Amino acid sequence: MAGFKYIALNPKDGMRLTAKLSANNEQEVIIAIKKQGLTPIEVKHDSILTGLSLSLQFGKSGVRQKDLILFTRQLATLLNAGLPLVQALRSTAEQIQAKNLKTIIQSIIAEIEVGKSFSQAISVYPNVFSVIYINMIAAGEVSGTLDKSLDKLAGQLEKDADVSKKIRGAFIYPGIVLVVMFCVMGLMVVKVLPAVGNIYKSLPGARLPFLTVWMLALAHFIIHFWWLVIIIALATAVILNYWRKTKSGKSIVDRLKMTLWPIGPLIMKLYMARFSRTAATLTSSGVPLVQVLEITGKSVNNVHIEETIRQSTEQVKLGKSLSETLVDNENFLPLVPSMLKIGEASGTVEQMLDKLAVYYESEVDNEVKNISTLIEPVLMIILGVFAILIVIAVLLPIYSLAGNSNFTSGSSNF
Repeated sequence: MAGFKYIALNPKDGMRLTAKLSANNEQEVIIAIKKQGLTPIEVKHDSILTGLSLSLQFGKSGVRQKDLILFTRQLATLLNAGLPLVQALRSTAEQIQAKNLKTIIQSIIAEIEVGKSFSQAISVYPNVFSVIYINMIAAGEVSGTLDKSLDKLAGQLEKDADVSKKIRGAFIYPGIVLVVMFCVMGLMVVKVLPAVGNIYKSLPGARLPFLTVWMLALAHFIIHFWWLVIIIALATAVILNYWRKTKSGKSIVDRLKMTLWPIGPLIMKLYMARFSRTAATLTSSGVPLVQVLEITGKSVNNVHIEETIRQSTEQVKLGKSLSETLVDNENFLPLVPSMLKIGEASGTVEQMLDKLAVYYESEVDNEVKNISTLIEPVLMIILGVFAILIVIAVLLPIYSLAGNSNFTSGSSNF
C-alpha cells in the first residue's frame, strides 16, 4: 500500500479540500474521493505517508494494548448505536489520542471505501490486530453481528490485560529486592573487601582466609576489567535472546515455563485460561471448531500446547471428540477434557469453555497471591546467605588479625 496526497472539489460549496490517503493505486484514491461526494482534481504520491504505512505494516506498531482496547470498545458502542461502519471508524479516530493507531484507522477507512471488508482492511496490520481479532471480525461480518464480535473482543482484550498486569505486579517486588541486593553486594565486594585486603598487605606474614581471597580476586577483576564484565553480560544476553527464538531454544524455554517451580503451576493455569477464553470467544461468534482450534493453538504462545492442539485438530477432522483427544495429555490440565466432555454430551461446549476460563482466571489470581507470599521468605533466605558470606569474608580476617595481635602481645609479656 502506498500513500497519496490529493486535492478535491466540494461541489456543494465550491471549496477545495487537500488530504492524504493510503491506497494500492491512484484509481482506488479516485473511487474513495467520489464516494465522499467530492470531485477529484489532483492525485499524487506522498512519500512520507508511504514510509509511515510501510513502517506500521512491517515494523513494530507501537500501539499500546490499552489503546487497542479503547478503540475496540468505542467502535462496538457506536456500531451498536446504529452508526455505519465508516462513520463509526471516523468518530473513533477523532477520539483516539495515539497517533500511530489514528493513522492505522484512517488507512483502514480508505481500504473499506475502495471496497474491502473490515476484516480484510485490518489484516494489513498483523502487528496490531491478532489472528483472533481478524477472524472474530470476519465471523461478525458474515453473521451480521459485528458489534457483538467487537464487544466480545474488547472483553477478551481486557481480561488478557488484567491477567498480564497481575502477573507482572507479582514479580515487581522480588525484582526490586534482587536489584537492591546485587547493588549492596557489589558495593561490599568492590569497596569494603579491598580495604580489608590493603590492611593485610601491610602486615608481614598475614594470610587471608580462602573465601576472602576468592572475593578479593572477584573485586579486583570487576574494578580493573569492568568493561569486559559489561561486554560479557551483553553478549550473554544477546546469545540467550537469539537462542530463545530458535526452535530448540523455544521448546526448552516453553517446557521450563510449564514445569519450573514455583511459576510452573501459575503458567499452566494461565495457558488453560487463555485456551478456554479464546476458544469460548471464537465459538460464541460462530467460528467452526477446526478453525477455532487452529487459531487457539497459535494464541496460547507455547510450542508444546500448540503441537498438542494441532494433533487434536487432525483427530477431530477424523471424527473424534475434542475431549477425547486431550485426555491424559501432559500439556493440558485434567479438568479441561473433563469439562469439555460434559459440554459435548449436553451440547453446551461454549458454556463449558466459558466456565473453564472463569475458573482458571480465578486460579491464576490465587497462584499470583501464593507466589507473592512464597517469594518473600525465599528472597529473605537468599539475601541472608549472601549477607552471611560477605560478613564472613570481612570479619574472618579481622578476627584473624585480633588473634595474631593477642598472641604477639602475650609472647612479649612472657
